[in-house]
Amino acid sequence: MKITKAVIPAAGFGTRVLPATKNFPKEMFPIVDKPTIQYIVEEAVAAGITDILIITNRGKGLIEDHFDRSPELEQILEKGGKDEFLKIVKEISELANISFIRQQEMKGLGHAVLKAKSFVGNEPFAVLFGDGVIVSETPCIKQLIDCYGEFGEGVLGVKKVDEKDIHKYGSLKVENLHDNVFKCTDMKEKPKTKEEVLSLYSILDRCVLPPEIFEILERTEPGVGGEIQLTDAMREIAITKGMTAVDFEGKRYDMGNKFGILQAQIEVGLQHPETKDQLKEYIKKIAAEL
Repeated sequence: MKITKAVIPAAGFGTRVLPATKNFPKEMFPIVDKPTIQYIVEEAVAAGITDILIITNRGKGLIEDHFDRSPELEQILEKGGKDEFLKIVKEISELANISFIRQQEMKGLGHAVLKAKSFVGNEPFAVLFGDGVIVSETPCIKQLIDCYGEFGEGVLGVKKVDEKDIHKYGSLKVENLHDNVFKCTDMKEKPKTKEEVLSLYSILDRCVLPPEIFEILERTEPGVGGEIQLTDAMREIAITKGMTAVDFEGKRYDMGNKFGILQAQIEVGLQHPETKDQLKEYIKKIAAEL
């Protein structure tokens, strides 16, 4: 089955980068000249996604405005003969069929995804977390979609994390199938002890889920932090039917983390045709002074 729908949870408070996020969505942090959320939407579109639901909350209207038409700005650009910028601005509102829904109560990622039930219907769908930008030759979510086509199971985008950091993530029980593809048969959200760690592989920002996840989420009790954890619902699928995990190709930037934001700005800036030469010289100059 072709996967054409994607859900982007973008309702978090962004507490790790306060005070910048007090009145500004972290999903709108720019990486050179595009906001974080646009990179994520463009990744989904490049993978064949045509319909996208972005889950927001109060105070994140800027995200909706970004993907809406801006007639006043378009008129100014057109009158000024700035055709290149006019094309860029128009294309943003034409990327995909983008809709929005608010998570009125912050009850966790699982609760946020459950808000997408009527949007998704009875078909598999992609989930791309709103603060994770992944730059790769093949769109990360396409790597997962291709794997879904191979095995017909829910797919997790995974990477190994440092042992000292595994308690911040979910730990997966995995068995290699071939190349960078694994079978996942269990998972533990934020393990507290070494005994609870199943492996150093963790889910990072991307997954493809079957529609039965919604029925499971509806009866999932609050877990870690008193929230409805998506991991708890996915675990039920993993231990009963099994899921597939893909150690995806690409560089991940955590845009909900201060250092991740700086990394993205610098590394993407070093690839951007308008900034790479000047930034390279600037970095060399700064490095010589360290």
